[in-house]
Amino acid sequence: MGNSHRVDGRAPVHGFYTSSSWIEGAAVRQLETVADIPGVRAVAGLPDLHPGKFGPVGCAILADQIHPAFVGSDAGCGMALYQLDLASRRIRVDKAADRLRDIAKPYDGDIASELIAHELPSSDFDAALGTIGGGNHFCELQAVEEVFDPSCGIDRDRAYLLVHSGSRGLGHALLERHVADGLKPLAPDTEAGQAYLAAHDHALRWASLNRAIIARRAATALRCEAVSVCACSHNCIAHRAEGMLHRKGAAPSDQGLVVVPGSRGALSYLVAPLATAPQEALWSIAHGAGRKFDRSSMIGRVGATKSDRERLSRNPFGGRVICEDRALLAEEAPEAYKPIAGVIADLEAFGLARVVASFRPLVTVKKIATIRPRKEDRR
Repeated sequence: MGNSHRVDGRAPVHGFYTSSSWIEGAAVRQLETVADIPGVRAVAGLPDLHPGKFGPVGCAILADQIHPAFVGSDAGCGMALYQLDLASRRIRVDKAADRLRDIAKPYDGDIASELIAHELPSSDFDAALGTIGGGNHFCELQAVEEVFDPSCGIDRDRAYLLVHSGSRGLGHALLERHVADGLKPLAPDTEAGQAYLAAHDHALRWASLNRAIIARRAATALRCEAVSVCACSHNCIAHRAEGMLHRKGAAPSDQGLVVVPGSRGALSYLVAPLATAPQEALWSIAHGAGRKFDRSSMIGRVGATKSDRERLSRNPFGGRVICEDRALLAEEAPEAYKPIAGVIADLEAFGLARVVASFRPLVTVKKIATIRPRKEDRR
């Protein structure tokens, strides 16, 4: 059972975190504000909880109606973990980093054929298919640190690939259409509600394909094959008998194994959600470490000097970070995130999940510098 409280007239707020999880008061206040919205039935805050633009990130919300703001601007954003038929001991980090660098470039494959093969309609944003994007998105080559459950199928000698990306401009446009109307909730059985759900489902399928293409590009660059271990979306809506379940930075606990990544300078964990988890957690667990400091506050805090930028281009495990955007390098520094060990400890303490395996980062790909065309080439 989490730390629950209820104010008269509000839905119950359940917190699955301890004082060691660095939970900001602003994030808790956002949870309470959401709980005060008519039609919201319950709210669950997870140990990666932190403030967001339209509400808290790291939470699940059960409501009578559809609230696009609770999903956010990247519907379908999620994680996918792949096993590579590549021995981790054979990886030379610098060589692998050089090979993986190109996956930060636009995808040059046949996008139209990809969409047809996956029965996806075309959109105005398909040129971004197969790309990582900005913000906290990444593609990371990993090695197994430790296997806690040998029956889980994780091979400690193999390399793994973790992809975190979403629906790019597609999800952003979906939310923007509703921002223009004041972010009003939508009844699920109305034409407007059904239209949103159809667009939402399209974004989820597009995002899933996006992660699969990124993984294929990375495997091709490393001259190996990739096999899916687990995948999920953590920005989405699920239609349940209990109501409309919104997850904003919350991974599902009812779909099998879930990978919970740390910062690019920390371990990632593969966890098995527990069937005995309290229902108050709304069938959800943490989706990552969660931010400790917002992006704007990181500018100037780190990365101001050349030596600091060089430090940020490596991780404590001797791995490489490919990010040629100075601002993004600072915004996504490991110091910006909560310690992942504390998040995992809270998931275990509240009976939400057990750890299956852990992984250390070898190469994290985020963004490369874009080359602006010469003036004469732009005519």
